[in-house]
Amino acid sequence: MKLKDKDIILIVGASGYIGNILYKELLPYFQVYGTYCTQNKLFGKNQVFTKFDVETDDITPLLEHIQPTVIISAIRGDFKEQFHAHKSIAKYIKSNHSARLLYLSSASVFDGAVELPAYEEDRPMAESEYGRFKYSVEKLLKEHIPAQLAILRLPIVLGVNSPRMQQLRQAIKHAAAFETYPNLIISVTTADKVAQQVHYMINKSMDGTFHLASSDMVHHEDLFREIAEKLGDEIPIFKSVYQRNEDSYFAILPKTNLLPPSYQITVAEVVDASTLNEDILTIKQ
Repeated sequence: MKLKDKDIILIVGASGYIGNILYKELLPYFQVYGTYCTQNKLFGKNQVFTKFDVETDDITPLLEHIQPTVIISAIRGDFKEQFHAHKSIAKYIKSNHSARLLYLSSASVFDGAVELPAYEEDRPMAESEYGRFKYSVEKLLKEHIPAQLAILRLPIVLGVNSPRMQQLRQAIKHAAAFETYPNLIISVTTADKVAQQVHYMINKSMDGTFHLASSDMVHHEDLFREIAEKLGDEIPIFKSVYQRNEDSYFAILPKTNLLPPSYQITVAEVVDASTLNEDILTIKQ
């Protein structure tokens, strides 16, 4: 893989689950900086991590100090303040023609369109507050920095230590309820695969809209039942939640902007990656 030593990468939100995996993936190849908002002392001691609270801090001084050529936005927090921060990021990138932004968006921008899976060129139709917010940032960035932007829409993100897998293991451990949606068809991915895809896209200077999701789909309940069975003999109490009488979709699929086969993923691969025995914390702990 060709290395681009000139790239200085800033991950806004590097202390989150996906952001931290992105940091670990890119660090051996680039000059990487990150922001954190938690009180975790490990981040505070790391000189390449800077504390940034989107609700109280202005990101502009940090951008001017680091002068990143690639910004990855994986930030969370107050929607209004996030929107303001992305305005500042767009202003910085617009004034630095060699800089680019990779914005982690969400399948939620289509959560108001449940009849079919969504592809990259479909018009977003968001119903939830979160989906409408994500789409508002997409529109802002497309308006101001269309040629220096990659929008990366993510489906449900799993992996051995993902928040949903931790929740599932806790439900198994305590014989507690775990909500599933029998009539909901979804696409999925893992944070590790997203990190590999982002690495590739940085090297190739790719822009546009990408659906970083599995190439196939699965019913929500079927997925988590299969994962639970692979984790061991014990299973949680599956609580089936029916939002509609018929099947509906919370699924994005890649179609127009396809990455090479080695950077694609299937539902079966997500299940395998989420149940690797050597990496799983023992349920009995």
